[in-house]
This record gives sequence, structure tokens and C-alpha cells, in this order.
Amino acid sequence: QVQFVESGGGLVQPGGSLRLSCVASGSIFGIYDIGWYRQAPGKQCELVATITSLGRAYYADSVKGRFTISRDNAKNTGYLQMNSLKPEDTAVYYCNTVQQGTNGMGCWGKGTLVTVSP
Repeated sequence: QVQFVESGGGLVQPGGSLRLSCVASGSIFGIYDIGWYRQAPGKQCELVATITSLGRAYYADSVKGRFTISRDNAKNTGYLQMNSLKPEDTAVYYCNTVQQGTNGMGCWGKGTLVTVSP
């Protein structure tokens, strides 16, 4: 079973950018479709973006045009480039396989906190 460690979160002003990373361990990273998920305080877990093992990306409407998901299979690492951040993007961000997300475990793990505030 693959496990992820996320990093790159922090405090940023509206309109700013952050790049999140997640490093995988425990299995063969390259065979998995992976996703970034987020959970804001008091809200349900939300799918942000996914990328297939071959690099095809999908984005939630709320982040389309602002976020870019990518992966480097040689480094067992996934990325989420976040631009034009808005206060409503404030959440804990998690990286997991799409299968884990389908099983209700998208927002599982340590995550990394992103706070967008003036």
C-alpha cells in the first residue's frame, strides 16, 4: 500500500502562489492514479485534482485554470502548483491515490495546511 507525506503548505496572501509536494513510499508510485484532496474546517473532504499514471489531469471547477497537478514518477513525487489563491482555498491538503479517495480516504494522513489570508 502506498503512503504519502505532504509538504509545502503555509500562509499566503490572496493572489499568491504555493507549490505542494507529496512523496510516496511503500509501493510502486508510478502505477497509481493520484489525487489532491482538501478539507476546510467544518466542511467535507473535497477532490481538488487528479492525475493518471500516464499524466492525464482532471480539475475541480473551483480550481480549474489556477491549479496544476503534476508528477515525477522517477522521484515518487506528486505536485500541486496553486496560483491566484483565494481565501476559500484555505484547507488542509492531502495527497492520496484515487482508489483511496474512492474508498473515502482522500483526506487521510498528515496533510499540509494552506492558509490564504491578507
